[in-house]
Amino acid sequence: MTALEKYVPILKWGRTYNPALFGRDMMAAIIVTIMLIPQSLAYALLAGLPPEVGLYASILPLIAYAIFGSSTSLAVGPVAVVSLMTAAAVGRIAAEGTADYATAAIMLAFLSGLILVGMGLLRLGFVANFLSHPVISGFITASGLIIATSQVGGLLGIGTYGHAMPELLGSIWASLSQINFYTLAVGMASLMALLWIRLDMKKRLIAIRIPAPVATTLVRAGPVVVVLLAIGASALFDLGGKGVALVGDVPQGLPPLSVPVFNLDVMAALIGPAFIISIIGFVESISVAQTLAAKKRERINPDQELVGLGASNIAAAIGSGYPVTGGFARSVVNHDAGAATPAAGAFTAIGIAGATLLLTPFLALLPKATLAATIVIAVLTLVDFSILKKAFAYSRADFAAVIITLGVTLVLGVEVGVLSGVVASILVFLYRTSKPHTAIVGQVPGTEHFRNVLRHEVETHPEIVSIRVDESLYFANARFLEDCIYERVSGRPEVKHVILMCPAVNAIDMSALESLEAINERLKDLGITFHLSEVKGPVMDKLRATQFFAHLTGRIFLSQHEAVSALNGKNNR
Repeated sequence: MTALEKYVPILKWGRTYNPALFGRDMMAAIIVTIMLIPQSLAYALLAGLPPEVGLYASILPLIAYAIFGSSTSLAVGPVAVVSLMTAAAVGRIAAEGTADYATAAIMLAFLSGLILVGMGLLRLGFVANFLSHPVISGFITASGLIIATSQVGGLLGIGTYGHAMPELLGSIWASLSQINFYTLAVGMASLMALLWIRLDMKKRLIAIRIPAPVATTLVRAGPVVVVLLAIGASALFDLGGKGVALVGDVPQGLPPLSVPVFNLDVMAALIGPAFIISIIGFVESISVAQTLAAKKRERINPDQELVGLGASNIAAAIGSGYPVTGGFARSVVNHDAGAATPAAGAFTAIGIAGATLLLTPFLALLPKATLAATIVIAVLTLVDFSILKKAFAYSRADFAAVIITLGVTLVLGVEVGVLSGVVASILVFLYRTSKPHTAIVGQVPGTEHFRNVLRHEVETHPEIVSIRVDESLYFANARFLEDCIYERVSGRPEVKHVILMCPAVNAIDMSALESLEAINERLKDLGITFHLSEVKGPVMDKLRATQFFAHLTGRIFLSQHEAVSALNGKNNR
């Protein structure tokens, strides 16, 4: 692979592209296009933007990802969580519906693209690891609840505001007297129809002997049918004249190319949210890409995914869109429909472009309540309260992190929620590693194995204390190790040797090295010799570069068995 192919994967897979692959990609593109049209319109409204912007954000980004992305199944475009975060970020600096709002959304996409490409080139994909899976689950569940609540106004025909639960619930309560019952009827009908399509339609179709693959395709096309029925009802019953909010005139044609307006004040206000959106979008995207790649036995390069997603967001900015990422639902559909290469995304972009040219005149009569129902049904998959039960049963620390993230996101909003999740993840890590598991070990009779004396029947020697530490040693747990060793030898005059068993120690930082030196000196004052066993090569290399060995009262043993045999033999002579 050449250096250029590494950063532009299309140069590699494009050489072997053939009619068979084209057929598979085209079929997947048709199915995903049908699914994306109502979703893109709905997510743009969620972001506080005109509905056509959702279509714009589904054209150039897909083409850019086809060129720079490494996943054969990932489909990029507007998604619910990123749309919500866009509304929260842009809403602080511009009023919804203004030109400044749209301009700020474009700049947000551009900044996010630059951040992602920069992270990819610097190979910083590991940054996403600072958000643990339980924390991500808590954040996404809270975001799903906020998104669903934010659409209640659209379903009832009342005005709502806010990007956190207290504001949203307060605005809904204050506006309940203004419910438009025609809007309520449209919203509930759309909601029930979409819910039936998702939960029951496939079973009904299979029951009348429609093949499962055909039934699956019909279910995916179901939301488009609901949209068409809503448009028909709007025209037939003049819903607009009865106070039902409609999408209105949608510009017909391809997205206008745009150049981000480089206003330093706007950029300064958006750089923080752009970074958070980049991280959240990357975490969601790489999770989906790796899951689907595993089913095909393919490999995903996280750093190249950063470049691909970054290029997609820059393309979104150029195409008058807003931040995008890889969506779970559309990517699964793309995968199940047989997408063979990233070209499927490019063909989907062509389909969306065709929709902007031919279908937009028909969208003027579409009730916004139907799009609100589309969003509510789409985000149902985001809400997963089972993570609370799983986390509580497995780890109280993880449970606390989930609760903190979920609660802060609901009360204070998505951006503060993400930051609280990062802090919670780091605190959980520090808590766990600051008190590493340690065990007094003894020899399993008749073997060279050493195990925890509390779990196994083992042989020990009163003059030897063997302590195994099951964590790397660093500043947060160095003092804990000191206290642990001192406690084990305190009041035991028969102890002559302490062996620190290090099979799980992958690193020792400066603070831990100073603690080991202090342990060595204090044990020396007590007449006890300090030894280490099973020290890994990289750790030995670090220790050799210091004066630790020169002052160590004992020895470094290759194995615990060698250490105990040598020291016990010496004591028996």
